[in-house]
Amino acid sequence: MIIFGSPRRYIQGAGAIAQLGDELARLGKTAVLIADEHVQRLVSAQAKESCDAAGVSLSPITFGGEITHAEVERMAALCQGNPPEIVVAAGGGKTIDAAKFLSGQIGAKLVTMPTVASNDSPTSHIIVVYDENHKLVGVEKLKANPDLVLVDTAIIAKAPAMLLSAGIGDAVVKRFEVEQCIGVKGNNVFGARSPLTALALARACYETVRADSVAALAAVKRGEPDEALERLVEASVLMSGLAFESGGLSVCHAMTRGLSAVPGSASAPHGHQVAYGLLVQLALEGRDAAFVADIRGFFAQTGLPLSLADLGFQGGAAEIATIAELTAQAAHMKHFSRPVSAQDLVAAIEAVEAASSNRKDAAE
Repeated sequence: MIIFGSPRRYIQGAGAIAQLGDELARLGKTAVLIADEHVQRLVSAQAKESCDAAGVSLSPITFGGEITHAEVERMAALCQGNPPEIVVAAGGGKTIDAAKFLSGQIGAKLVTMPTVASNDSPTSHIIVVYDENHKLVGVEKLKANPDLVLVDTAIIAKAPAMLLSAGIGDAVVKRFEVEQCIGVKGNNVFGARSPLTALALARACYETVRADSVAALAAVKRGEPDEALERLVEASVLMSGLAFESGGLSVCHAMTRGLSAVPGSASAPHGHQVAYGLLVQLALEGRDAAFVADIRGFFAQTGLPLSLADLGFQGGAAEIATIAELTAQAAHMKHFSRPVSAQDLVAAIEAVEAASSNRKDAAE
């Protein structure tokens, strides 16, 4: 049996926030806006103006900054007495996941409104939970995907280029993970076989990311959306999200279990962690040197990590062993063409690090 899941509605374009009120009115009359302090300042006035015009009551709740059980419980307590019909999540992946968790706890509909294209969290029903030290502690699931994803590319164009680079990293890996998951007849995030639709989306996502990332990064550095940015955002938010949930994950995302558990790399953006994971996965796959060199060249163009040091890692062999041991235990590791041990992962990481050292030596 195959299962394909997706949001009920997706809207993208410059100035899309002006449609928020009309879109929320389709879902209910009361809503809360979950965003951190910076994003509240960025979007709350426009969001409230749009909602007021549509007859929707919108109240702000400031997100504390880390997606933990305690933070979600704090926000849920603020909703007691007059629970909103809709939870609107504005911001990046942590805020969106916290709002997802909140919507599930209070039984509200969910709207995601990313202000950065740093990952594909806005379209998914997956919630990644961390502790106060940003160590990944578990994954929760909503009963369904968001009711609406609204993406204002004029806002995203003004976000830091590093965050778009993270979104590129999160998106570019999906082709390779979905291919591995389907190759071993593994289950997707919905617990079923992956439809061919997910594979087609993963490959289209990869081609779009490779074609448009450099120009899209230039658009963000200018602070102005263009067609390249529109295509890249669609790939990194919509295509990537649909591909991973319905297609499945593999080594790249398994690596986050290890990378988030050691100092330095734990603080790196999710998209950069999984991009490094792709280099490890390609080493495990035994890809030819020309293919790997092409990927590494793309990474260099788009600010993606070529080494553990690029993730902020400053440890040694003991920390690499920890990364490998925790990664080997991750559920996604079974979606690979052969069993992979912690020792295999250490060898693959060492190969990636050696390639990075060789590149630096050649540059000098």
